[in-house]
Amino acid sequence: MNLSQQFPSVGVVILNWNGRHFLQQFLPSVMASNYPALKVYVADNGSTDDTLVFLKNNFPGVHLIEMKQNAGFTGGYNEALKYVDDEILVLLNSDIEVDPHWIHPVVDMFSSDNNIAAIQPKILDYKRRDHFEYAGGAGGWIDSLGYPFNRGRIFDEVEKDLNQYDQKEAIFWASGAAMFVRRACFFEVGGFDPYFFAHQEEIDLCWRLQLAGYKIMACPESIVYHVGGGTLQKENPQKTYLNFRNNLIMLFKNNRGLHKWYVIVFRLLLDAISAWKGLLSVNFPFFASIARAHFSFMKWQLIHKKQSIFPQKRVHSPKGIYKGKIVWDYFILGKKRFSEIVKN
Repeated sequence: MNLSQQFPSVGVVILNWNGRHFLQQFLPSVMASNYPALKVYVADNGSTDDTLVFLKNNFPGVHLIEMKQNAGFTGGYNEALKYVDDEILVLLNSDIEVDPHWIHPVVDMFSSDNNIAAIQPKILDYKRRDHFEYAGGAGGWIDSLGYPFNRGRIFDEVEKDLNQYDQKEAIFWASGAAMFVRRACFFEVGGFDPYFFAHQEEIDLCWRLQLAGYKIMACPESIVYHVGGGTLQKENPQKTYLNFRNNLIMLFKNNRGLHKWYVIVFRLLLDAISAWKGLLSVNFPFFASIARAHFSFMKWQLIHKKQSIFPQKRVHSPKGIYKGKIVWDYFILGKKRFSEIVKN
């Protein structure tokens, strides 16, 4: 029996843009992963630093995918993954250190259920290893108004990892910082929405995967450590703009009927309150970013909607949706932990 029959092929694909320092620091841990049927790829998104020379000289075992320009997270991965034919793809940020045994538990979970499309490992903070990391924690959820949060992080409140979310269970979204996904499923639903460029594209993808009938799972036995903020810092106005714009587009695409318009109107109102609060706090870039996001959302509806990927199939009741309103629970009721809001 050959290796491919014993172990599904896994391709770890690291999208890079001028991230030589991260690759130098973290790529060795990926290369040391304990999995026999593993290939490691670096998809270079038009870097202007010496990344390619560095990799060719120091990591000859890495497969290079060279792209001429920066197409963002969405366009970069959509293009790069065309050249990766492994059964299971791992979308991994360049600023992540992995545990040597991070792959086997996820592959075992995929093997247990052919209906699982994507899996997220437990993502801990590289600098505070006993805490969850903002970008994914132990698996993503979303509330009735489209606010994303995760097991281990509500808004800016990040929890300490006390093994409280070590259950393997269905989630709404898997973080794009470290996402395992079946290649066939990724392309079946059209991949990432290229219009998003970056931010919340993985939530949109997981939503479409669930609407197509697949499951998204958390696998806390698999552990990675994420630096975070490696591309756009948290307070960057462009990041604020993309997050607010893409969230509205995602809600418009994946909801249906009157519920869609209820959610959109409610979110526009809450966004406006956030923007004016920022303005009163003399945070002019924050106010401007939200205003720009709202205008761009309206422009997308009028002009660019055809450039986005809408759900191809629909099933009811995706997992990982909190029926309440997390803004109310967090800011009014003072519930700061996932376990206080979502009761198992």
